[in-house]
Amino acid sequence: MSSKKQGFVPYANEADVISVGKLMIENRLDRITVSGDVDLTADDFGLAHARRLHEVLGEIVAKLEAMTLPAKLPPAAVGEVDNPFN
Repeated sequence: MSSKKQGFVPYANEADVISVGKLMIENRLDRITVSGDVDLTADDFGLAHARRLHEVLGEIVAKLEAMTLPAKLPPAAVGEVDNPFN
């Protein structure tokens, strides 16, 4: 299990990434992206993973509850750029 990245504040930047097992939690300004997997095994190691995941999700929920939220975010703007390899 990875240790907590110091200063992880949900929705604060586009850079922070923390992990719990192989689960990656990526910070963004308008969303948190969770990808990968983690096994919450019935042992001390699994309990540590579960506690860390619970802590991070609790921080995310608390931040969301403190914000004024829209019903739904608009889709992200998607654009095209020239291929730099041409």
